[in-house]
Amino acid sequence: MSLASFLIFAYLLVLLLLAVYGFHRSQLVYLYFKYRKRIPKPLGRFVEKPRVTVQLPLFNEMYVVERLLDAVAQIKWPRDRLEIQVLDDSTDETVEIARRKVQELRARGLDVKYIHRTDRTGFKAGALENGLKHARGEFVLVFDADFLPGPDILLRTIDFFTDPRVGMVQTRWEHVNRNYNLLTETQALMLDGHFVVEHGARYRSGRFFNFNGTAGIWRRKAIERAGGWDHDTLTEDMDLSYRAQLKGWRFVYVPNIAAPAELPVEMNSFKSQQFRWAKGSIQVAKKLLPTILKSDAPFSVKCEAFFHLTNNFAYPLMMLLCVLLLPNLVVRTQHGIREVLLIDLPLFFGTTLSIASFYIVSQVEIGRSAWSAIKRLPLVMATGIGLCVNQARAVVEGIVGKESGEFVRTPKHGVMGKFETWTAKKYRGVRTFVPYVEIAFALYYVGAIYVAAKYQHYLTLPFLFLFASGFAYVGVTSLIGDKLAGASTKKARPSDVPELQPVLGQLRG
Repeated sequence: MSLASFLIFAYLLVLLLLAVYGFHRSQLVYLYFKYRKRIPKPLGRFVEKPRVTVQLPLFNEMYVVERLLDAVAQIKWPRDRLEIQVLDDSTDETVEIARRKVQELRARGLDVKYIHRTDRTGFKAGALENGLKHARGEFVLVFDADFLPGPDILLRTIDFFTDPRVGMVQTRWEHVNRNYNLLTETQALMLDGHFVVEHGARYRSGRFFNFNGTAGIWRRKAIERAGGWDHDTLTEDMDLSYRAQLKGWRFVYVPNIAAPAELPVEMNSFKSQQFRWAKGSIQVAKKLLPTILKSDAPFSVKCEAFFHLTNNFAYPLMMLLCVLLLPNLVVRTQHGIREVLLIDLPLFFGTTLSIASFYIVSQVEIGRSAWSAIKRLPLVMATGIGLCVNQARAVVEGIVGKESGEFVRTPKHGVMGKFETWTAKKYRGVRTFVPYVEIAFALYYVGAIYVAAKYQHYLTLPFLFLFASGFAYVGVTSLIGDKLAGASTKKARPSDVPELQPVLGQLRG
């Protein structure tokens, strides 16, 4: 095989594998609509309210901890049946802020316990496991520090546990700062796709899906019988979810119940979060996928679990595609090869359309216009491309088993989607060498655009522009994002986050 033939073959093979993952999104959209009428309903209602423990894992959350505790204090549940655990591993001012707030809530008659660890063994998983040793609740409701649970969260979820087979109930995430800047708008669209289409399709069609680490309630017995919280992966929530479902526990997803939370407002924080999720999913795949494939679960469940846990392999494939694209343009030009466009362009367009349908459906299903997704799709796709260096690195680390060392938290600044600033606050995302690689790829694609235009490969130009702009956007905002990621000039409207209004009303009261 000549070098030219090898380059074209390798390029098309990578593109085909990427298309498989892209078309998998279309399969999720199909499953979502096929089983659309399977709306979750409780089997019955609890005559006597069960005891619930609310666990609030914290690590250096000085800007949001009071807001979180104020919201949790408004949860409607008999006070003798509700226990709140503040699981604080903080090393900064958060410690005193949290202690002071806990004392205030205790004075108001709430059962609130402050548990501070100086040994952060297991990080969040370790904190949750440690709290569970002291918890008195039959059910465990978990919220990360940036969430604002509504006062009726338990009233609307607890009765699903009248089915003794149900081990966990997950609610949908909403976003208090969706319109803060371009980055938060992009993240909101990405997360809506995950929570509306992915979770909806998997749950309704009987596939496995995962607890998202927050805004969900567990039956304590399900946690214990699945082996408890492990901290050998960065996504302890996904790990426990699959272990519990392999044990026969059913999970319930309720998209009509939304829990508002804060999105990262600058690129380095967002990339740290995405890196952790990608590496963690690969660690879970290595740990559990062999067990899942050998289990008695139906083939459809095993197949979906494979795509779910290996989805981030698309990023190293994207990196290979990025490297191979320019040499392919040169080879085609030298050899006068254009017929191959009949293969790669349909794959490009097919993947693009499947991704577009995925996000458009998610927006329509939560009451937004299709146009709200369409006008942001180029930026969403460009951001996904620009992230591939960061995410490919995460996947490689997960595969080779590189230890992560210190747990990198996602900074929260307490911004609520209006004209609030965060740049003077102390928390920042971790900076790495990756932005320089991203900018190098952007320049590489400027060269590819020149070659394509010079030799009249006009059909490839839109895709090349998308790649170049994606790498440039992610790379540049990672380096100078503090200057670029200020508040949006558009003020958030109450209708943008309708689920947030009852919570804010309670807090103002």
